[in-house]
Parts: sequence; C-alpha cells; structure tokens
Amino acid sequence: VQLQASGGGLVQAGESLTLSCAASGFMFNDYAMGWFRQRPGKDREFVISISVSGRSTYDIDSVKGRFTIARDNAKNTVYLQMHNLSPEDTAIYYCAADSNKIMAYETERVDYWGKGTLVTVSS
Repeated sequence: VQLQASGGGLVQAGESLTLSCAASGFMFNDYAMGWFRQRPGKDREFVISISVSGRSTYDIDSVKGRFTIARDNAKNTVYLQMHNLSPEDTAIYYCAADSNKIMAYETERVDYWGKGTLVTVSS
C-alpha cells in the first residue's frame, strides 16, 4: 500500500496550493479519502475528507470555504485545493484512507497513511 502525496511547498499568505495523493496497493474506489495535518507543536488533526462515492465531503470549520477535496477514481488520486492560505495552515499534510464509506475524524481509525507533505505559509 502506498499513498504518495505531493504538491507541498512555501507560499505567501493569501495564495493557493493544490496537493495530490496518488494511491496504490488497495481498492481505492472502496475507501473514503481525506487529509489530516499536523501543525507545529500540535497533534495531527482531521482537515477534510471525501466519501467513497465522491458525493459527500466533510471539513473542519477553519477551512470551510477555502479548502476543497476531489477524487479521481480512474487515476486513484485525491486532490486538496487550498485557497486563501494563512500562516495558521502551515503544517505537514497527510493523505489518509479509511475503509469505511465516510472517513472518521479520529487518527486511530485511519487504515492507511501517506508520508506527508510540508506546506509552509509565510505572512
């Protein structure tokens, strides 16, 4: 199983960034997909997810209206579009897969993790 995240980098506040996560080694179409992040000095936290069907998405209040998630089941890839980034979004972002139709918010219920990609937002 592999979740290969890419697209992280250094941006300025207010700018946008798109992360990608290419999955392999499991039945991508049967897993809810999502992104967690770990900000400096904080625990890893749920950010946003998309259901197996792709029809439902879930996100935390602090990213509502700024972050969107999409999946391409033909490419086994999930995307995270981040707009109007702020320094508080600085974190390592982890792609995650959950064998349930909807991703749980708890890190211990995630089935597979990617290695993470660093997003740094300067003020």
